[in-house]
Amino acid sequence: QVQLVESGGGLVQAGGSLRLSCAASGRTFSSDTMGWFRQTPGKERAFVAAISRRGGNTYYADSVKGRFAISWDNSENTVHLQMNSLKPEDTALYYCAAVIRHLSGWRNIGSWGQGTQVTVSS
Repeated sequence: QVQLVESGGGLVQAGGSLRLSCAASGRTFSSDTMGWFRQTPGKERAFVAAISRRGGNTYYADSVKGRFAISWDNSENTVHLQMNSLKPEDTALYYCAAVIRHLSGWRNIGSWGQGTQVTVSS
């Protein structure tokens, strides 16, 4: 099974930017659609963004539209999440995963990585 490794999190002031990366350890991604989720203590993991390898179609949660951008770098075998105009409410543990879209929303398929913490101070 492909192991996903997230990186790029950190502490940033409100209004700042971070770029998260998700790499498939030692292999290419097993799915043609990858996504990012985030989770805060006591809450369920929430969908943030997704991208399809073919066509590069992107999808975003309403809360991040216009501020976040997901991209797929085939040369580096990495999926990125550029996060701009960060807000304190973006503070969360961010995970990447292979995803599929159901009628009820986006869901992960396969395992999660360890996540990368994003903290936005006000």
